[in-house]
Amino acid sequence: MNHKLDHIDRNVLEILQANAKITNAQLSKEIGLSPAPTLERVKKLETSGIIQSYHAQLNREKVGLGVTTFVTVTLVGHKKDTTMLFVDKVHKIPEIIECHHITGSGDFLLKVISKDISSYQALMLDVINEIEEVASTQTSVIMSTFKESKVLPIP
Repeated sequence: MNHKLDHIDRNVLEILQANAKITNAQLSKEIGLSPAPTLERVKKLETSGIIQSYHAQLNREKVGLGVTTFVTVTLVGHKKDTTMLFVDKVHKIPEIIECHHITGSGDFLLKVISKDISSYQALMLDVINEIEEVASTQTSVIMSTFKESKVLPIP
């Protein structure tokens, strides 16, 4: 269900995406409302599911995760059971930070993070390629990232 967003809601969402640690008092100043209605708006955005969570964004390299790859996965078949078994197994692999069901030359696109190339190779050989539902994989290693945003452009 779509929630009708007014200009104040959009402003709240933009501010919270940029700084989720902002206090309600500061947020209320920035949007031009008193603290009580500001808090009420934030709660409404949370309960409607528009705001899903608050979290810290970490620097991957500084925590020892220097290799990021995109892996295109082709499954052995396209039956619902095959797809769901694969997805269930993907959820148990912490190095897979995103999993997208796609159209085109593969069935899924995975975003995988690893400590280094040898860790990535071990993950592929010992874990991902051993998943029964996987027919083939193709990897693209990220050399450099020039834009990566967690901020959604709110229409």
